[in-house]
Amino acid sequence: MAKIGLSEGTFTLIPEGTHIFKITGVSYKEDFGKMEVKMETQDGLKHTERFSLLSSNGDTNQGALNAFSYFAKTALNNFELKEIDHEDLVGHFIECDVEHDVQPSNKNSNKTVTFVRLADKRVSAGWEEAAPAPAPAKKAEVKTEGGKPKVDLKALLG
Repeated sequence: MAKIGLSEGTFTLIPEGTHIFKITGVSYKEDFGKMEVKMETQDGLKHTERFSLLSSNGDTNQGALNAFSYFAKTALNNFELKEIDHEDLVGHFIECDVEHDVQPSNKNSNKTVTFVRLADKRVSAGWEEAAPAPAPAKKAEVKTEGGKPKVDLKALLG
């Protein structure tokens, strides 16, 4: 019987606080009004926002449409938009405050479930790039001329 190696990874909730997310993928099932926006932090933590844009009877779910509209306009930094292609969101960033909402489990009354909520969404230019490390200083070669040290200025000044 073949053995299957298991991964070392474990599920980790995104900690509460302010985070910048990059939108990495969007799927939209138009017939059902279901939208999933996949996002990731610079540290690789992943989150999925879900929007149900249609109610069960097929009418527009105005609350979800309002929430998605604000999300999309913020991510695209354009509050004048009237419509978008859902794929326009991919590659854009959004800054949010992450809050945890702990609720009793509906499957086991002795347990709780923690939901990650994105609150106070803001426009973001993206992750701050780390400044490149300065190049190591060149050591000046010290030569002696007639017993006196001679410094190579070209090596010092680059």
